[in-house]
Parts: sequence; C-alpha cells; structure tokens
Amino acid sequence: MDRFANPPTAPTTRTLTLAVPTVSSVSPTSGPATGGTPVAVTGTGFTGATAVRFGTTMSTSFILDSDTHITTTAPAGTGTVPVTVTTPRGTSAQFVTYSYGPVTTPTLTSVSPASGPVTGGTTVTLTGAGLTGATAVRFGATAATSFTVVSNTEVTAVAPAGSGTVQVTVVTPGGTSNAVAYTYSVTPAPTLSSVNPVSGPTTGGTTVTLTGSGLATATAVRFGTTATSFTVLSDTHLSAVAPAGTGTVQVTVTTPGGTTNGIPYSYATTPVVSGVSPSQGPRTGGNTVTLTGTGLAGATAVTFGATPATSFIVVSPTQLTAVAPPGAAGLVDVTVTTPGGTSAQGTGTAYFYVDTPALTSAEPSSGPIEGGTAVTLTGAHLIEATAVHFGNTAASSFTSVSDTQLTAVAPPGNAGSVQVTVTTAGGTSNGVSYTYSAAPVLTALSPAQGPLSGGNTVTLTGTGLARTTAVTFGTVPAAFTVISDSHLTATPPPGPAGPVDVTVTTPGGTSPAVTYTRTPPPTI
Repeated sequence: MDRFANPPTAPTTRTLTLAVPTVSSVSPTSGPATGGTPVAVTGTGFTGATAVRFGTTMSTSFILDSDTHITTTAPAGTGTVPVTVTTPRGTSAQFVTYSYGPVTTPTLTSVSPASGPVTGGTTVTLTGAGLTGATAVRFGATAATSFTVVSNTEVTAVAPAGSGTVQVTVVTPGGTSNAVAYTYSVTPAPTLSSVNPVSGPTTGGTTVTLTGSGLATATAVRFGTTATSFTVLSDTHLSAVAPAGTGTVQVTVTTPGGTTNGIPYSYATTPVVSGVSPSQGPRTGGNTVTLTGTGLAGATAVTFGATPATSFIVVSPTQLTAVAPPGAAGLVDVTVTTPGGTSAQGTGTAYFYVDTPALTSAEPSSGPIEGGTAVTLTGAHLIEATAVHFGNTAASSFTSVSDTQLTAVAPPGNAGSVQVTVTTAGGTSNGVSYTYSAAPVLTALSPAQGPLSGGNTVTLTGTGLARTTAVTFGTVPAAFTVISDSHLTATPPPGPAGPVDVTVTTPGGTSPAVTYTRTPPPTI
C-alpha cells in the first residue's frame, strides 16, 4: 500500500474582512467658524480609526468611544462640509454634514437668582443669546465653580464664593458677553428640614408644605429644575404647588441668602390593580383578599365599591392584602389610592359579595353507615358550593345542579344523626338532618311456619327495625306493620311448601335472612 496515496489535507487559512466605516449622524450638526465645538460622531466600523475630517480639515483630536461612536472637536472652518472617518479599511463615504455659522458674540439679558450667599454654591440661570460653545462663566474675575450649557439661550452655573456686587459674563469662541450684576448677600442661607407630603401624582397639582428656616424672603421654589408657585406662610413655613414631573426630585427654596439643601419629593405613577384573590367572599366581609398590580407602594386607601377596606397592608409595590368590609350581594370593583392617584376599574378588579347558602331539606334523609347514598340537597345560593359536609366529614363527591339544588354522595359514618351543611364563598349554611342507619338484624320469627295460602300474622323480632321499608319472603314483598325498633308484624304471601328466606330492608340496608317454612295441610 502506498502510504502517500492519501496525504493529509492542508490547513485552511481564513481571512477576516472588516467593513469600511460608515457615518450615520453627527451631533450637533453646526457650530461657530472658529471651531472648538465638541461633536459626537455615530456610525459603524470605527475600530482602529486614524482620522476624523471636517471637509478636508483633520480634527485636531478625537476619542474612539466604541466601534459605533467617536467624540471629536470641530476644527475651524466655513460653510457646510462632510464629516468622514478613516480607518485602515478606508474612509466613510456617506454625505453627513456639519455647518459652520458666523461667529456670534454672546449676550446676557438676565441672571436668576440675582443674589446669593458669600459662601457661593448657588445655582444661577443665565439667559441670553449665542451661548452655545461656552468655554467659561465668570463672577467678576472668579470662574464659576461649574457650568452647563443648556441651550443657545441658557446656561446654568454654580456661583463661587465672593462678596459685594460682581459682574457675571460668559465666554464663547465668539467672545465675552456683556455683564449682568450678581450680589453676594450676607443674609443667612435658608434651610429645609421637611416637605409634606413627600410624594404626589406625575400630573402635579399637589399642595406641599415646606418647613425650614430663613424662608420669609423666598424668591423661588423648585422641584428639581422646575420653578413653581408658592406662598410664604412664615419664616419657617411656606406652601408650594408641585409641578408635573417624574421620578424623585430635590425640592429647594431660593432666597437672597442662597438656595437651601434639597429634600426629596417623589412623583408616583397611578396605581394599577390587575388581580383580586379570592375574587368573592361573604356579605359579612372579614376575609383577607390579596391585590396584585403595579404602583401599590404608598397606598393610602383600598375600597370595595364605595366602602373602605376594614384594614390593609402593603406587602410590596406589586402586592397588598386587604380585609374585605361588609357589603351587599353582587359585584363591586376594588380600587387602590396612592399619592399617584386611584386605580381604574376594569379587568381584574372585580369582587363578588356572595349570599350565605341556606338548606331546607335532604332527600333521602337517611342512609347506611357505609355511605354511598346519593342525597339531594334543596335550598338557596348553592351554585357556588365549595364543600359539602355530613357532620365533620366531607361528602364523597357533590355536584351543583342549580342555585337551589345540589346532589352529594354521603360518606361513611357512624349510626345516628348528623347535620349536613354546604359551604360557599358566602359562608356555611344551616344544617339539615341526615341519619346513618345500621343494617337491621332479625333474631326470630313467631310463628316460624305457616300455611301455603299465607295470610297469617308473623311477628319478627330483631334490631334496627323502626325504619323498615320492606319485608320479603323469598323475593315476594309482604305487608307489614312496624311496632317498635325491635318488633314488627308481617303477613306472609302465598307460596309453595318448604323453607323461604325472610329479610327486612331499612335505609341502613337489608338484614341477614331467617327461615320461614310453608307447610301443606295434613292429609286425611
């Protein structure tokens, strides 16, 4: 055999081909001709980028944030130019543009608040024009502790420490703005110690009481960054109307002495109830019901229809338990109220008040101790039956036929009477009597023989005879009269000569047989 007939297969070399980069957007899409604007470039295939260009001018610096994002700084330029990204795999070819606008000197029209404490720390809002690209905010000769460009017409800045009245200016690539006055006040800064309530609906409108010190000269109340209307009640109290909002924000008060510390205020969403379990209960109430849904934290009320729950416990934002109050038979909707509002009625909120079942009869009213008897129970409010008991023992099975009738199979029991009851969500019915009977026993017949023609009277002695329903001689029923639980008389029917089994039947069963003998008349 040629050992080189099947040489091993040469290894396969795979070359990974990476895509040419693409640019899908830039933000912002314009800036001053002097350049210097931070620009975010979004696209694909940026890994390994070697250059970012604005037209033919290369950006002086850029940061590769990810394969899909680059942060760069616009160089100086004019007109509208395409922005491209170059990698070892090529240069993007999408026509995504950046526009250079004319250099505009910034202007300021106002500063709010116009004063604050000498310790600084006050957040002020500067309003004007041409503020995009701001590179500095100064209070006199001192730079702001920090600042944020909100838009071309608004900048927020944190005042540094200072004294007296200083001129606030903003510097952009277009120059330095005109100045607006800001006064450092020796008035003590206000403080906040509490807000009440601490939450409300996202739609706003909640009246909130703010407690603290130095509030008498309040010039603004803000929920987060949103100013709202307010009323000064005293130096330690004011009330404000919460604006619309979401999440948790800090409530602050501004006075000439500065801005207070923040106190949290939460915007609560409207609660939703999606499940009620159990969904029915007795008119008397008192049962515990579990409600599931969303936004249930902070619940202030639970109502069944228009009636408040007897009590309730918030388990989590998605679950609470409530004790149902009494109510009229029928359907009600369960609702939950929180600072965010009241849940809507609808799917999953229904709760039924159910009438207590009532029984009027059981038929048959007795049966054998081994059970198995099908008993028809008649009454009212039976259709929602969850259990049937014979005394303390559950029925072997039961079937609701209608709201006024059900059938139940009697379980085994001891001889004697028990109360049959029906249980529904509305409670447990009154009891009706059902008697367990032991099978009858015959111990003697007197006389134990008689003529073929029958018609004579025979006394049967035994136990459990009081409820006798049949006496048979062989298979033929006989007329009978119950005298007591231990005696009855019977009239034997006609029959052929010889012995025959005599039995007694009661609701407890059929007795063991005793022998009766028919004898022919004597031969003459």
